Amino acid sequence: MFINHALQEINFKIVYYGPGLSGKTTNLEFIHNYLHPSMKSELVTLNTREERTLYFDFMQLHLDRINGKKPRFNLYTVPGQVYYRFSRKIILKGVDGIVFVADSQKARMSENLDSLLDLETNLIEMGHTLQTFPWIIQYNKRDLHNVETINVLQTKLNFFRTTHFETVATTGANVLPTLKTMINEIITKIEVLA
Repeated sequence: MFINHALQEINFKIVYYGPGLSGKTTNLEFIHNYLHPSMKSELVTLNTREERTLYFDFMQLHLDRINGKKPRFNLYTVPGQVYYRFSRKIILKGVDGIVFVADSQKARMSENLDSLLDLETNLIEMGHTLQTFPWIIQYNKRDLHNVETINVLQTKLNFFRTTHFETVATTGANVLPTLKTMINEIITKIEVLA
Protein backbone atom coordinates (compact mmCIF):
# COMPACT_ATOMS: atom_id res chain seq x y z
CA MET A 1 0.00 0.00 0.00
CA PHE A 2 1.22 3.45 -0.90
CA ILE A 3 -0.60 6.63 0.18
CA ASN A 4 -0.22 9.70 -2.02
CA HIS A 5 -1.30 12.49 0.35
CA ALA A 6 -1.03 15.19 -2.32
CA LEU A 7 -3.58 13.43 -4.54
CA GLN A 8 -5.51 11.87 -1.62
CA GLU A 9 -5.03 8.40 -3.13
CA ILE A 10 -4.30 4.97 -1.67
CA ASN A 11 -2.57 2.62 -4.10
CA PHE A 12 -2.94 -1.13 -3.60
CA LYS A 13 -1.19 -3.91 -5.49
CA ILE A 14 -2.76 -7.26 -6.36
CA VAL A 15 -0.58 -9.85 -8.08
CA TYR A 16 -1.91 -12.85 -10.02
CA TYR A 17 0.63 -15.63 -9.48
CA GLY A 18 0.84 -19.19 -10.78
CA PRO A 19 2.47 -21.50 -13.31
CA GLY A 20 2.81 -20.61 -16.97
CA LEU A 21 -0.40 -20.87 -19.02
CA SER A 22 -2.61 -21.26 -15.93
CA GLY A 23 -4.84 -18.31 -16.88
CA LYS A 24 -3.36 -15.27 -15.13
CA THR A 25 -3.36 -13.02 -18.19
CA THR A 26 -6.78 -14.32 -19.23
CA ASN A 27 -8.13 -13.20 -15.84
CA LEU A 28 -6.90 -9.64 -16.39
CA GLU A 29 -8.15 -9.58 -19.98
CA PHE A 30 -11.64 -10.62 -18.85
CA ILE A 31 -11.68 -8.01 -16.06
CA HIS A 32 -10.47 -5.32 -18.43
CA ASN A 33 -13.09 -6.17 -21.08
CA TYR A 34 -15.91 -6.35 -18.51
CA LEU A 35 -15.36 -3.09 -16.60
CA HIS A 36 -16.70 0.29 -17.67
CA PRO A 37 -13.94 2.53 -19.11
CA SER A 38 -14.33 5.00 -16.22
CA MET A 39 -13.26 2.30 -13.75
CA LYS A 40 -10.04 1.15 -15.41
CA SER A 41 -6.81 2.14 -17.10
CA GLU A 42 -5.39 0.59 -20.24
CA LEU A 43 -4.17 -2.99 -20.01
CA VAL A 44 -0.43 -3.08 -20.58
CA THR A 45 0.95 -6.43 -21.72
CA LEU A 46 4.50 -7.41 -22.63
CA ASN A 47 4.54 -10.63 -24.65
CA THR A 48 7.05 -12.87 -26.37
CA ARG A 49 6.67 -13.70 -30.05
CA GLU A 50 4.69 -16.77 -28.98
CA GLU A 51 2.16 -14.46 -27.25
CA ARG A 52 3.08 -15.65 -23.77
CA THR A 53 3.42 -13.13 -20.98
CA LEU A 54 7.07 -12.21 -20.79
CA TYR A 55 7.22 -9.81 -17.89
CA PHE A 56 3.86 -8.61 -16.63
CA ASP A 57 0.36 -7.46 -17.36
CA PHE A 58 -0.82 -4.33 -15.59
CA MET A 59 -4.17 -2.65 -15.12
CA GLN A 60 -5.43 -0.07 -12.65
CA LEU A 61 -8.94 -0.08 -11.13
CA HIS A 62 -10.58 3.10 -9.81
CA LEU A 63 -13.18 2.58 -7.05
CA ASP A 64 -15.12 4.61 -4.47
CA ARG A 65 -13.28 6.38 -1.64
CA ILE A 66 -11.86 4.59 1.41
CA ASN A 67 -11.39 6.73 4.53
CA GLY A 68 -11.76 9.84 2.35
CA LYS A 69 -9.08 8.75 -0.12
CA LYS A 70 -9.44 7.48 -3.69
CA PRO A 71 -8.31 3.84 -3.92
CA ARG A 72 -6.36 2.62 -6.92
CA PHE A 73 -6.00 -1.13 -7.29
CA ASN A 74 -3.08 -2.04 -9.51
CA LEU A 75 -3.39 -5.55 -10.94
CA TYR A 76 -0.29 -7.40 -12.14
CA THR A 77 0.48 -10.88 -13.39
CA VAL A 78 3.83 -12.59 -13.13
CA PRO A 79 5.48 -14.73 -15.79
CA GLY A 80 4.96 -18.35 -14.78
CA GLN A 81 7.94 -19.85 -16.57
CA VAL A 82 10.64 -21.10 -14.18
CA TYR A 83 13.42 -19.00 -15.73
CA TYR A 84 11.63 -15.73 -14.81
CA ARG A 85 12.05 -16.25 -11.05
CA PHE A 86 13.85 -12.92 -10.56
CA SER A 87 11.12 -11.03 -12.44
CA ARG A 88 8.49 -12.54 -10.12
CA LYS A 89 10.40 -11.28 -7.08
CA ILE A 90 10.50 -7.74 -8.48
CA ILE A 91 6.77 -7.73 -9.30
CA LEU A 92 5.89 -8.99 -5.79
CA LYS A 93 7.56 -6.01 -4.07
CA GLY A 94 4.91 -3.98 -2.28
CA VAL A 95 2.13 -6.50 -2.92
CA ASP A 96 -1.03 -6.21 -0.78
CA GLY A 97 -2.87 -9.34 -1.96
CA ILE A 98 -2.25 -12.37 -4.17
CA VAL A 99 -4.52 -14.43 -6.39
CA PHE A 100 -2.84 -17.79 -7.00
CA VAL A 101 -4.13 -19.17 -10.31
CA ALA A 102 -3.76 -22.95 -10.28
CA ASP A 103 -4.26 -25.00 -13.44
CA SER A 104 -6.86 -27.66 -12.55
CA GLN A 105 -5.57 -30.20 -15.08
CA LYS A 106 -4.23 -33.36 -13.42
CA ALA A 107 -1.01 -33.20 -15.44
CA ARG A 108 -0.22 -29.71 -14.07
CA MET A 109 -0.16 -30.54 -10.34
CA SER A 110 3.64 -30.59 -10.14
CA GLU A 111 3.87 -27.15 -11.79
CA ASN A 112 1.21 -25.79 -9.43
CA LEU A 113 3.16 -27.06 -6.42
CA ASP A 114 6.45 -25.66 -7.74
CA SER A 115 4.86 -22.26 -8.34
CA LEU A 116 3.22 -22.22 -4.90
CA LEU A 117 6.55 -23.09 -3.25
CA ASP A 118 8.22 -20.32 -5.27
CA LEU A 119 5.55 -17.87 -4.06
CA GLU A 120 6.01 -18.86 -0.42
CA THR A 121 9.80 -18.62 -0.72
CA ASN A 122 9.54 -15.13 -2.21
CA LEU A 123 7.09 -14.00 0.48
CA ILE A 124 9.33 -15.32 3.26
CA GLU A 125 12.24 -13.33 1.81
CA MET A 126 9.98 -10.26 2.05
CA GLY A 127 9.10 -11.02 5.70
CA HIS A 128 5.67 -12.58 5.04
CA THR A 129 4.14 -16.03 4.74
CA LEU A 130 1.07 -17.47 3.04
CA GLN A 131 -0.26 -18.40 6.46
CA THR A 132 -0.90 -14.75 7.35
CA PHE A 133 -0.85 -12.89 4.01
CA PRO A 134 -4.07 -12.01 2.10
CA TRP A 135 -4.37 -14.49 -0.76
CA ILE A 136 -6.94 -16.50 -2.68
CA ILE A 137 -6.64 -19.65 -4.78
CA GLN A 138 -8.36 -19.93 -8.13
CA TYR A 139 -8.76 -23.45 -9.46
CA ASN A 140 -8.90 -22.47 -13.12
CA LYS A 141 -9.85 -24.38 -16.28
CA ARG A 142 -12.70 -26.21 -14.54
CA ASP A 143 -14.42 -26.63 -17.93
CA LEU A 144 -11.83 -29.14 -19.17
CA HIS A 145 -12.30 -32.92 -18.98
CA ASN A 146 -8.99 -33.94 -17.40
CA VAL A 147 -9.24 -31.85 -14.23
CA GLU A 148 -8.38 -32.87 -10.70
CA THR A 149 -11.18 -33.01 -8.12
CA ILE A 150 -11.59 -30.02 -5.81
CA ASN A 151 -10.91 -32.28 -2.81
CA VAL A 152 -7.52 -33.29 -4.20
CA LEU A 153 -6.66 -29.70 -5.18
CA GLN A 154 -7.64 -28.47 -1.72
CA THR A 155 -5.57 -31.17 -0.02
CA LYS A 156 -2.45 -30.61 -2.12
CA LEU A 157 -2.51 -26.83 -2.64
CA ASN A 158 -4.66 -25.15 -0.01
CA PHE A 159 -2.87 -26.24 3.16
CA PHE A 160 -3.74 -22.94 4.92
CA ARG A 161 -7.42 -23.18 3.96
CA THR A 162 -7.58 -19.80 2.28
CA THR A 163 -10.61 -18.75 0.23
CA HIS A 164 -10.85 -20.58 -3.09
CA PHE A 165 -12.87 -20.27 -6.29
CA GLU A 166 -13.51 -22.65 -9.16
CA THR A 167 -12.99 -20.59 -12.30
CA VAL A 168 -13.02 -20.61 -16.07
CA ALA A 169 -11.08 -17.48 -16.96
CA THR A 170 -11.84 -17.77 -20.69
CA THR A 171 -15.57 -17.29 -20.00
CA GLY A 172 -15.14 -15.18 -16.87
CA ALA A 173 -16.78 -17.72 -14.55
CA ASN A 174 -15.97 -16.58 -10.97
CA VAL A 175 -13.24 -14.19 -12.17
CA LEU A 176 -14.98 -11.07 -10.83
CA PRO A 177 -16.04 -12.69 -7.51
CA THR A 178 -12.38 -13.64 -6.98
CA LEU A 179 -11.26 -10.05 -7.53
CA LYS A 180 -14.06 -8.61 -5.37
CA THR A 181 -13.19 -10.98 -2.50
CA MET A 182 -9.49 -10.08 -2.79
CA ILE A 183 -10.28 -6.35 -2.69
CA ASN A 184 -12.55 -6.87 0.35
CA GLU A 185 -9.81 -8.80 2.17
CA ILE A 186 -7.29 -6.02 1.53
CA ILE A 187 -9.72 -3.29 2.62
CA THR A 188 -10.65 -5.23 5.77
CA LYS A 189 -6.96 -5.62 6.63
CA ILE A 190 -6.39 -1.86 6.13
CA GLU A 191 -9.40 -0.96 8.27
CA VAL A 192 -8.16 -3.21 11.08
CA LEU A 193 -4.74 -1.53 10.98
CA ALA A 194 -6.23 2.01 10.84
